[in-house]
Amino acid sequence: MLIINALYLLSTNPQEVGRCGHGSPCEQLCYELHDGMYECDCREGYILREDGYSCYEINSTASPPSLEDLKLNGIEDIIYQKDAVMDALEFSLPNVTTTESNDIPQVIPNFTTPSPSRANYTTQGPRLEQKLTSDETGVPRATSPISTIKPCPLDCGPGGGCSLENSEGAPVCLCPLGRGGERCEEDKEIQSPRFTGSSWLAFPALRGAYKHVQLSLELRPEAYDGIFFLTGERDDMAGDFMALLLHQGFVEFRFDCGSGVGVVRSEETVLLNQWNHVTLYRHRWDAWLQLNGGKHVQGRSKGLFSRITFREPLFIGGPGNTTGLTEKLLVARGLRGCIRHLEVNDHVYKFALDPRGEATKGYGIEECTADRCSRVPCQHGGKCLTSDNSAVCLCPLGFSGDLCEIRVDLQVPSFNGSSHLRYRGLAETALTWLDLDITFKPTAPDGLIIYNGHRMDGTNDFMGLYLNDGYVEFAYDLGTGTVVARSQFRVALSEWHQVRISRTGRLAILTVDNQLPEEVLSPGAFTQLSLPQNLYLGGVPNFGIVSPQIRVRTAFIGCIQKVKINGRTVSILAEALGGANVDNCPHPCVARPCGEDGVCIPELDYFTCRCKPGYRDHLCSRGPPSFHGVDSYLRLNDASTLDVISSDPLVVNVRFKLSSESGLLLYASAGESFLSLGLEGGALVLRYSVQERGEEIRVVHNSTTVHDGLWHRVKAVKDGSSGLLIVDNGAAITRQSVEISQRPITHPEDEGLYVGGMSVAPLRALTRYKNGIKGCVADLVINTDYHLQLINHSDIGHNIGECEA
Repeated sequence: MLIINALYLLSTNPQEVGRCGHGSPCEQLCYELHDGMYECDCREGYILREDGYSCYEINSTASPPSLEDLKLNGIEDIIYQKDAVMDALEFSLPNVTTTESNDIPQVIPNFTTPSPSRANYTTQGPRLEQKLTSDETGVPRATSPISTIKPCPLDCGPGGGCSLENSEGAPVCLCPLGRGGERCEEDKEIQSPRFTGSSWLAFPALRGAYKHVQLSLELRPEAYDGIFFLTGERDDMAGDFMALLLHQGFVEFRFDCGSGVGVVRSEETVLLNQWNHVTLYRHRWDAWLQLNGGKHVQGRSKGLFSRITFREPLFIGGPGNTTGLTEKLLVARGLRGCIRHLEVNDHVYKFALDPRGEATKGYGIEECTADRCSRVPCQHGGKCLTSDNSAVCLCPLGFSGDLCEIRVDLQVPSFNGSSHLRYRGLAETALTWLDLDITFKPTAPDGLIIYNGHRMDGTNDFMGLYLNDGYVEFAYDLGTGTVVARSQFRVALSEWHQVRISRTGRLAILTVDNQLPEEVLSPGAFTQLSLPQNLYLGGVPNFGIVSPQIRVRTAFIGCIQKVKINGRTVSILAEALGGANVDNCPHPCVARPCGEDGVCIPELDYFTCRCKPGYRDHLCSRGPPSFHGVDSYLRLNDASTLDVISSDPLVVNVRFKLSSESGLLLYASAGESFLSLGLEGGALVLRYSVQERGEEIRVVHNSTTVHDGLWHRVKAVKDGSSGLLIVDNGAAITRQSVEISQRPITHPEDEGLYVGGMSVAPLRALTRYKNGIKGCVADLVINTDYHLQLINHSDIGHNIGECEA
């Protein structure tokens, strides 16, 4: 590469490092590199000599450059200068031959001293036919463009290839571009290419792109992994290269200028079965990438080389005949999906076969049917999906109908086999234990009911509940192997069923209705379950994200009316982050029997009413209290409460949702001891006194955000001098620090249990807080059996409101 000689100069003249200013060693142009290095270059019409800093004029009558000069420096720049062309016929060297093909000829350029009378040069791109190798006799032979492990018996016609690409090993034909049918027997004009994962298109090598590349394309992926843009210097990935690919759903740009791979990765994943727009800009070592108009992500290649040599074809949709992929790209398979636009350096590519288009070769290309959606105008944000012969709308929550034209007041969700609801994942809340209660009514014997995984490719930890031939199965993997709990009997269709899963560590217990519980124990030594991805109910948008250990690959069909996770009832519709094709289940709640001021709570085929905040009747009570931060609190100082909060150990369970990042949530004081729970800079902090030491202990939980306006549950324990915090059933935090107590002696009139805050004077005298919390408190349980009915304590509250939801 051009910079090799500059590196030689740097190694022999270390005092010149970084000198592109006054006294630069470069004869013409000098570029500062990173890490204090520099690179010499020449103006148009000149090429760099072998010494790395002087220049030779191309049409000069001066002494010509050496062959080494041309090989290492000049010829690469001549080929890739903008608008420059080179005539391979003007060069010749002894003992170098030209190889020809009956389809697409390849000329191997050979170089001698260029003629002064010719200033323009031309050359043809690399050959796209099968590589020529030699057998044991030394006679060249052609290799197949598609390799298979065992013989593939189909005759796919001229230029076609037989492949055993599917999981059953059934042979299929990958037809050359322009041909189609089961045996490539039909003429087929491709307007918009779809790639199968084993197909690709080839175009001539990039020109004028060795320093700068500006690229935009639109793709519609059907899987989260695949190469869709690849070109470079050699077909074994040993030299320079540039690649765009999908890896676990993220778009990655990988490039190597000759001294190390640089990687730029999008922050968001692509949208499956939807059109995505990718923009890429590369200038020398630096590159930035943008997906769907999102954030520009930047990166840089390694080392000092800044130019990329392009001698191989530009492959679109797959890697073509390139080898050595997994070491450099981590992905070896091509794209599964469609591409409908490709623009590189202001040139828009035509996908058809030359001469109608610009493609020189192609295999396994199908016609993209996604454009059928142009004839299906989905309304209200619905997304169009295509099948083999049709296109249908995937409707967002609250809408149904063929075109999502019907507004639906959802009460009890119904799933039709193409539906799903999406929620925040369980993340770390299910690490050690998980309690899951679901009430559902199936109308089909197979289907995924609930799923949460660790990775978007279905690997690593997961948990899933599903129906398999009428049996209820719960499968999970803690990282050392999958185990499945299966019900004793099939469940009846079109009837309501209640399923409970209780998992602690490796042990899980599945209970279905009144059947005997089924216990299973996961293999290995791992005991924790990490589920950072979204949780799905009723199905998933794509089964590629589901572990292959889940024994069904279809979505649930039927109704789901209740989901309870770790003791908390999930508001199935209100808490959903998104979903599709969810309609109403036939249920009395659909008729809104509780009126406009009540909420219908389904209970199998019946219901009860719960009144909205501010309304009362014989079925309803007021909602939980809300606090606004200043002089807003509940106080309980009756004898029973004082007796409970003076106990040791003291265990407090409280459920709340907050919008403030600082403030007192709870304060308990009896005699000389106290316990407080509050937020300090967004972190949840437990403080308590140790009487015999006169000290104040502080336990901080800062790994979970609890002031996000969502409901959270906290367990705080004070046991002598020890304390712990558990948030949302996650890991227990026991790290504690000791502080000098600055708390004055509590007067009897200040004793009691305060919720949400305190009045201003005692708050600042007795605690380290200036305000109470802003938010709601729904449940408060002390020592497991002392349940405070906060709703009915409004007579002892001060300046409080009613929580809206």
